[in-house]
Amino acid sequence: MFADFLRRLTAPEPDPMADSDARLALTALLVRVARADGEYAPSEQARIDRIIATRYGLSPTTTADLRAQAEDLEAQAPDTVRFTRAIKDAVPFEDRIAVIEALWTVVLADADRDEHEDSLLRLVASLLGISDMDSALARQRVETTA
Repeated sequence: MFADFLRRLTAPEPDPMADSDARLALTALLVRVARADGEYAPSEQARIDRIIATRYGLSPTTTADLRAQAEDLEAQAPDTVRFTRAIKDAVPFEDRIAVIEALWTVVLADADRDEHEDSLLRLVASLLGISDMDSALARQRVETTA
């Protein structure tokens, strides 16, 4: 399953992704951000579950299954650019700021903002076409609601 997904994700001219594949790519990106600091805290896992359950209206079992698949995919995926390209193709520009906000909620879930997480968020924001200023504003919104 993942081999086919990775093959499609890494194709030079990938076809637009199905909604289920886009969900998996976004969840894998959330996992990648959570793991960027070398730790994958239960608080980060719980935050990912809350994000995907809310965003996609999933049951707890389906949420856990999606996160488990995303964890496996993230461990096998070659780079972050592929995930962001899949998301960029699947998510309209005006909705991508919500993706950045979701990523910031994961980064801030363990109350320890790490330079590796910050660096990865800068890269992801840029790849999604989101400016540093808009990403910073998204982080500030997340910080005030947390």
